[in-house]
Parts: sequence; C-alpha cells; structure tokens
Amino acid sequence: MGRTSRKKRSTPANRAIIASAALILGGGGLAVVNVYASAGEGSSASSHGRNRQPVRQASTIDCPEVVDRIPEVPEPARPEVDRELAAMDTQITDAYREFADRRDRMARDPQLARNAVLDPLKARRAASIDRIATAIGRNAQRPEGLGSLAPCSLRADDEGSDGGSDEADGPTGEPTDDGSGDAGTGDGDGQEQEQEQGRDGNGPEDSDFVDIRSVRPDAGRPARLRGASRGTFTTECGRNRNGKFNPDNVIAAPGVGNGAHHMHDYVGNQATDAFSGDDELAAGETTCRNQGDRSTYYWPVLRLQNGAAENDADADGGGRDQNTGEIRTPSQVTLRFVGNPIGKVTAMPRFLRIITGDAKAFTNGDANANASWSCTGFEDRQLKDKYPICPEGSQVVRSFAFQSCWDGRNTDSANHRTHVAFARDDGRCPNGFRAIPQLVQRIVYDVPPGPGFAVDSFPEQLHKPVTDHGDFINIFDTRLMRKVVSCINDGRKCR
Repeated sequence: MGRTSRKKRSTPANRAIIASAALILGGGGLAVVNVYASAGEGSSASSHGRNRQPVRQASTIDCPEVVDRIPEVPEPARPEVDRELAAMDTQITDAYREFADRRDRMARDPQLARNAVLDPLKARRAASIDRIATAIGRNAQRPEGLGSLAPCSLRADDEGSDGGSDEADGPTGEPTDDGSGDAGTGDGDGQEQEQEQGRDGNGPEDSDFVDIRSVRPDAGRPARLRGASRGTFTTECGRNRNGKFNPDNVIAAPGVGNGAHHMHDYVGNQATDAFSGDDELAAGETTCRNQGDRSTYYWPVLRLQNGAAENDADADGGGRDQNTGEIRTPSQVTLRFVGNPIGKVTAMPRFLRIITGDAKAFTNGDANANASWSCTGFEDRQLKDKYPICPEGSQVVRSFAFQSCWDGRNTDSANHRTHVAFARDDGRCPNGFRAIPQLVQRIVYDVPPGPGFAVDSFPEQLHKPVTDHGDFINIFDTRLMRKVVSCINDGRKCR
C-alpha cells in the first residue's frame, strides 16, 4: 500500500460575523447549525477583556471505529483485514485534509462538505468494509451489519470525547471576531490571538491545557494485600537519543508504511518498523542495557509548537500528516515492571503485543484512554484529558500503566485489545485471565512553561492529550523473564 499524498498545512480560519457550521453530516441526513455573532453580542469574555460569542463550528471528522465491531478474525484473513483497517485510517486522513483545506467554504456551504468530503469517504469506507467482511467470510461466517459503520460526520471541537469538555470558538477552535475590529481583514485582536495559538488550526487549543497547581491531588492507591507481588524490575533502554523515529505501527498496521500517520519515539528494539516480523525483532539490536531485553517500546513523539523548522516538515507522519514542530527528546524514560496488589504474577509470553490508550479517543470517546499527564513535584495530581502547565523548574511527565492481565492463550487479538485486560479495582483479573508483570512507563520532558507543546496524533484527532497512547512488544528472553517474575513475586527491586 502506498504512502499518503502530501498535505498542505491548514491556514487559520478567517474571522466572520455570520458563521454556519455543519455539525453532523452523516449518511442519514444533514443537520446545520447557524450561529450569529455580532458586535455587542457575546456572553464570554476573551483574554483581552472584550465580549465575544463562541460559535460551534465543524472542527474534525468523526467516523465509527470498525475494528471494535469486528468478530474474531481467522488467522489467514488477518493480513488483509489489517491492511484494510489501515487503509481506512488513510481514507480519514485524506478526507480531513480536504476538509481542512476548505474549512471556511464548507462552514458557509454545508452541502459542499457532504459532496466533497463525506459522501466520497463513505463510499471508500463501504468498499473497505466489504473487503474485510469478504476476507473473514472465506474462513468463517461472514460478519453482518458492518456496512452501517461506513458513514462519517463532521463535529465541533467542543463536542469532545467523554473525557473532555473542550470548547471550540470557531471553525478551527479559534476565537471569532468580537465586533471590535475588521472581520474582513482579520487585523488587530484576531491577529494577536492567532499568534497566541500558533497551531495552524489543527490543535491543540489553549483550553487543552491546565495549570497543574489547580488540579486536586489524587486519592492514594488501594492497599496491597498480604499476598501481593511487591517487587519491581526496571529495564534501562535509554531515551531515544539516537533519534529512531517512524510513523509506522507494527502492532495495529503490520506491513503498512505510515500506518500511524504520526511519528513515534522508539527505545529498545532497533529493528522495529511496519514490516518487522517476530524473527526480525528477535534478531534486532537493542538499546536496553540488559541484552536479554530486546522488547519494543514506542509512543507518539512530543513536539514543541515553537515554529522551528522541524526535520520532518515534508515527511509522512510529520508535516504531511499535520504533525508540526520540533520533536523533543525526553529528558528521562523509566520502564518498570510491577506486580499485582493481591497475588503473584506469571511470565508474559514472548512476542505479546499490548497497546494501551486510544489514538482516536477524541472521536471514539475515552473508554480506552489511559495516558496520564503531570509535572515533576506534582505527580499526586494526574490529568487524563488535559496537558499540564508546569511551574518554572518543573518538567512535564506523561505516564502509562499497561494492561496487567493476559488471557493465557493469545499474543494478539483482532482489535489488539481483548487478549489483555486491566485488573479490576480489587486487583483481580477478569475470569479466565492471569496476572502478568505490569509495564509502567514514565516519560519526562523539559519544555518551556505554558501551552506550547503537543503529542503527535492522527490529523483528525487534533493533537488532543486524551489520544496519547503507548505500545509494547515483549521480547525478553526466557531466562530474563524468569528473573523478572522472580524479582516481582519475591518483593525484590531488580535491574
């Protein structure tokens, strides 16, 4: 499958006194919201003290997640199904590009959005869904009802996921004209606001950030019972100072270049890309100090939104996919395996694949979101759907606690989720699952204070913090995995 075509960066939307927003333009009908904002009207004060009326305008494309509705995929059908799922991500990316390039026109003419973006996208998705059903049907019962997932809609930023309450003020989440300047030219206050945001209309927005000092500290963790596995094993694999990046996802989109449409940091296994099979990974070099750990650890890069000329401005996963800014190397990466609060853990199988978090949580909702954001010195305060603004001298911390229960049979599953699970609140694994060492990642960044950074994302996810996620492929050798389990179950701290 070819790589995505080059994408232009979207430009800030023109200010307009009358805005028409197409909020839902799905296959079943067309709903348009007309919002009038004029001088003297407005209920919220801007950062410059003037009143303006927020308007809800279409900000992104929202498509149902097909992978969550697919039944078990027979092994012979999995490569074709994975390719089609990746193709559907590319279809959304291309459709979002069309929408972003003509966002203003589509706000004024909702039918254009339907004709130029949503109807063609629906047709392409329907074809891919049919091929998925056919591939499964060659080896098992053909799934029914998937065709209903083909239509997509446009939605406003302030309709955010269940985990967020972001408010969009204009077609790109920027403020509309407040009547105090020339709406036709965008001079004055509007221009100043553009400089404050400086994010090319693709997010994140200032409302995606919060001062960590305003966040209430979390309650303590549940007490560990007497039989808990209290030990830890820490593997030291560096912080990607050698700059291994690619926009692939060998777990969710194997065999597909640029399957993630955003750039990943990699530590550990250096052979990892979209085309790496188990044999290639097993033979790959590793940045881990203990050479018995050739595991793959990767996550979306974090970028400074500083206008600097980034190295991948014209590359897949970078500027072509609306991921812009200077990639920031972490100042610290900690990879630690911990135990279970009520009992012992068992070895995880080699080549077990785990994705934690949801790269599409902004449109999917936060059911699978799992990243936490905080600041050094304030890590008793955790954020799920906001980026932290850290005080001077404090660094940004993003962390992932991976699923810690395994079904005892599979190293992967059709949706890359159901073969692993989180322990319940009481620490028990779901029926049929067994506790395994839990990977906890902590990634620290030295960034300037303020709302000037974001993680890479699929373009239509608008760089929302709730979309953050981590990926792991276990390639510990048998001897080292035995040591990991022993250290954790015996209550020791090992490296």
